[in-house]
Amino acid sequence: MWYFRTLRKRRIIEFIGLSIFLLFFFGPLLNLVLLAFSGKWEHPDKWPSTWSLEWWSYVLQDESILRAMGLSFLIASLVTLISLIICLPAAYAFARISFPLRRFFLFSFLLTNAFPKMGLYVAIAVLFYQFNLMNTFTGIILIHLINTLMFMTWIPSAAFENVHRSQEESARDAGASPLRVFWHITLPMAKPGIIVASVFTFLNSLDEAEGTFLVGIPDFQTMPVIMYTIIADYPSTAGAVFSVILTLPTIILLMAARKFVGADSFADGLRMK
Repeated sequence: MWYFRTLRKRRIIEFIGLSIFLLFFFGPLLNLVLLAFSGKWEHPDKWPSTWSLEWWSYVLQDESILRAMGLSFLIASLVTLISLIICLPAAYAFARISFPLRRFFLFSFLLTNAFPKMGLYVAIAVLFYQFNLMNTFTGIILIHLINTLMFMTWIPSAAFENVHRSQEESARDAGASPLRVFWHITLPMAKPGIIVASVFTFLNSLDEAEGTFLVGIPDFQTMPVIMYTIIADYPSTAGAVFSVILTLPTIILLMAARKFVGADSFADGLRMK
């Protein structure tokens, strides 16, 4: 009897803890969705008094906003592709080759995310002015790449480390060339970690605002950049609509990655030995 009472108390505590977590995590998202579809919502009303799609029509019919959306997805796709080409060889080298200061160089990729972004961007802007990269598409791609180096190096490196060398050696013993072993053995087994890194890279580039604003204004405006203007010049409902549009790709990509990769593969891709 004592055991069942203890088990019941534990389940009640777990239920309360889970409820608090769900409220903390999904509460702001629910509030955002309600605000995006509200016509009139004033304090102290708990729910919108009227519902409307007015600001959805405004956002989806504005050509400048549609161009910003297209530019954001184009930049995020290119940054992800370039990051894969540049960082995968480096990640494989960190995972498979022992060389002096290996850990130091691997840790150095963290430095771009260890300091306030705006201070880093201002320092980079000085160099960009010298090389005529300000207000250019190339400059925006480069500023986005700086933020993705850590994801595309650390996570694939951990994924490559989790591929057992014995499997590669077995393929080599069977007569496979090093390139064939990498393409047919190592790369497929490290694919979950690479997918995780690609998703994080894409979403990080899609949400990048400060660097894009500093380097790309006035000719290049992405969704996060133009969102600042909407929030400042229009009611909060318009900002909520744009926030939902920015959030949807994140949810869709994470759900897709979760479906095709799985929780265990996510953990393997994030594990660094």
